[in-house]
Amino acid sequence: MSLLEIKDLRVTYGSGAAAVPAVRGVDLTVGSGQKLGIAGESGCGKSTLALALLRLLPASATLSGEILLDGEDVLTMKWGRLRAVRWAGASIVFQGAMHSLNAVHRIGDQIAEPLLVHHQASPAAARKRACELLEQVGLPAGRANAYPHELSGGQRQRVMIAMALACGPQVIVADEPTTALDVMIQAQILRLIEQLVADQDISLLMISHDLAVLADTCDRLAVMYAGRVVEEGPAQEVFTAAAHPYSRALSGAFPRIGDPASRRAPRGLPGDPPDPASLPAGCTFHPRCTVAVDACATRDQALRDAGPGRQAACLLVEPGAGTPSQHGTEEARSTS
Repeated sequence: MSLLEIKDLRVTYGSGAAAVPAVRGVDLTVGSGQKLGIAGESGCGKSTLALALLRLLPASATLSGEILLDGEDVLTMKWGRLRAVRWAGASIVFQGAMHSLNAVHRIGDQIAEPLLVHHQASPAAARKRACELLEQVGLPAGRANAYPHELSGGQRQRVMIAMALACGPQVIVADEPTTALDVMIQAQILRLIEQLVADQDISLLMISHDLAVLADTCDRLAVMYAGRVVEEGPAQEVFTAAAHPYSRALSGAFPRIGDPASRRAPRGLPGDPPDPASLPAGCTFHPRCTVAVDACATRDQALRDAGPGRQAACLLVEPGAGTPSQHGTEEARSTS
């Protein structure tokens, strides 16, 4: 059984005619010790999905589907059980550490707080454990007496990771944990997360707009567009030989080290993701797609087989094929 299983998850903001769909029928699984990456541009539903996993969304959000954490549905948990699951069953490393930490409390006290809330340690033991966690993430134990503003951005992000590890969770959700950091510190934080996940056999769900980071860090990769997963498969395969045109565009936007062609002429993707309140008919990506055919404007696509362990939601992907073929393109045009 998968440790985390998401079934037909749907999230809307508002109600009635003004309801805006942010996540539209997502299905994902994360096994024990597995690292799953979720990629996509801003506005594609990644952070909404992350917050939905522990019901951290505002009251204006409506959720349906199932989020099974070790067999229990998070969406049907009573508040007492949900409180027990947060931090201890699953925890989140948020994007902006400075906004997540309390500016008027020392970081040692903030790391110790979830241990005290979940009755896992006495105040003295929790304080000792906070110092151990700081050392585990590469900070001196003496920094437990520091306030958040006395730490650098990379140090604050390490504190957030220490807090996420405090209660020994089974799953860590990392929502853009390195976006605000320079490339050197980003690399250090990513290696730290990888090492901790491996050492403690924790499952990881990492969210980023950067396919290169996710391909280097995760086992599997899911690409989201307009609130849906449009491709899912082994991380390196999705990054280097994407089946969906959107995944290829994301991958091509990042120059590859050692590849002069991509460095001198990085490819971008014109336009923006659609407004969730007014999604286009058919495949939601077709207005920006360079290989779209007439049928793409009228026929939406569900995920289909795109090779061993891979799925893609594209009309031009033939079963078992890695990328849309010229034959598939011509056939689609002839039937559209």
